[in-house]
Amino acid sequence: MTRLQGRVAVITGAGSGIGLATARRFAEEGARVVAVDISADAGEATAKEVGGIFKVLDVTDEAGTRDMFAEVVAELGSLDIVFNNAGISPPDDDSILDTGLDAWERVQKVNLTSVFLGCKYALPYMIEQGKGSIINTASFVALMGAATSQISYSASKGGVLSMTRELGVQFARQGVRVNALCPGPVNTPLLKELFASDPERAARRLIHVPLGRFAEPSEIAAAVAFLASDDSSFMTANTFVVDGGITGAYVTPLS
Repeated sequence: MTRLQGRVAVITGAGSGIGLATARRFAEEGARVVAVDISADAGEATAKEVGGIFKVLDVTDEAGTRDMFAEVVAELGSLDIVFNNAGISPPDDDSILDTGLDAWERVQKVNLTSVFLGCKYALPYMIEQGKGSIINTASFVALMGAATSQISYSASKGGVLSMTRELGVQFARQGVRVNALCPGPVNTPLLKELFASDPERAARRLIHVPLGRFAEPSEIAAAVAFLASDDSSFMTANTFVVDGGITGAYVTPLS
């Protein structure tokens, strides 16, 4: 499919996981991909693979984010799609009883403040051209609670979801759609690292997935491509859940 032919698409956290898979999918569908990552090696590798361009960025840096979007528009002529995807889930973000303020604030900055900045500095270009699609990565944990807590991560994703709804409503009549993607657990390096250090936590989570497995990054990328494309043209302020059935489940199958 070439649903994104010629469109300029910025992806944060493009060096690995969902971001990398989405860069590949966007390129397959004809987009001009701007791979954004804090890691020069990973981001450059993604850009090279998909024939895009790379921008190094700490997504918590306001001036850097503003300048990055200005550079993209100056170099490529438009800004059609933004996927605010960068995020962290460090091991010191745990139960509220154990999580320190430094860990809380670090996760909030990367997972929530960065989305605020990404939307703040992308929206003016999209409003000016009268069209655009912003997709913000929230999570299924924004919709339900867990006894295996990552308190700041969960709170940050709830903030992303609420902010996305508000922006989707506020800018709908100016041609800009803003939707939240809520993935279930995804087989990414971030999840593998988390669960390798705590196999019991992995097992406790997997049992709650009706499909019996974690998602592959390419499956989430397919959902992002849908939200970026005109196939979702009547969707904004939406909570788009791709979670293997977790949020619909009370009791899961035995096998």
